[in-house]
Amino acid sequence: MISLDQKTPTEVACGIAERVRARRKERKLTQAEMSRKAGVSLGSYKRFEQEGLISLDSLVKVAIALGCEDDFESLFAQRSYASIQDVIAESARP
Repeated sequence: MISLDQKTPTEVACGIAERVRARRKERKLTQAEMSRKAGVSLGSYKRFEQEGLISLDSLVKVAIALGCEDDFESLFAQRSYASIQDVIAESARP
């Protein structure tokens, strides 16, 4: 079932870019400093902050540079259940 308030891929990517920009600014880093620290080209980093476009490899590098790589551990980790029976069956497993 599709939720009516579901975000678009662009909205999700731009939200991530906004949070990265905020972390970069908290650390008082320029975009050039951040790109060097992450090992990502300045053009790629600027495009990420402006448009939310970045490769997964580069995003991981940025996360590592910001000390946020553990945030990826929870990505897709939480199981979703289709019914209450799924929840009961899961909790009954040893």
